[in-house]
Amino acid sequence: MEKTSTGLEQNIAGLLCYVLGWLTGLIFFLIEKENKFVRFHALQSLITSGAITIVHMIVWNLIITNILLAISWRMWWLTSAVSTILGLGHFALIVFLIYKAYSNEMFKVPIAGDIAEKNA
Repeated sequence: MEKTSTGLEQNIAGLLCYVLGWLTGLIFFLIEKENKFVRFHALQSLITSGAITIVHMIVWNLIITNILLAISWRMWWLTSAVSTILGLGHFALIVFLIYKAYSNEMFKVPIAGDIAEKNA
């Protein structure tokens, strides 16, 4: 297994990029200067988790607004369902990406993976 500038094996560093979402992605992107595999996973984690976090914040804002203004129970149920599905999907994606990184694969998430590959 190939070591990284952090002293970790690249597959371990790659999977750690996803553990805390965009936060660990940012940390590994900043500290790993040489290993393209780790930089790819770090940037993909940063972009993917960052985008999902922003969308999740928007959905939660809609939920809070609906509750506070009591606009509609249907709207509250819809935004709650979207939030739950988004959270479960994000969790499943992260587990899948952790597995791929541990397997030394550079699986590309659409859009984010292309950006990460070009800038790693």
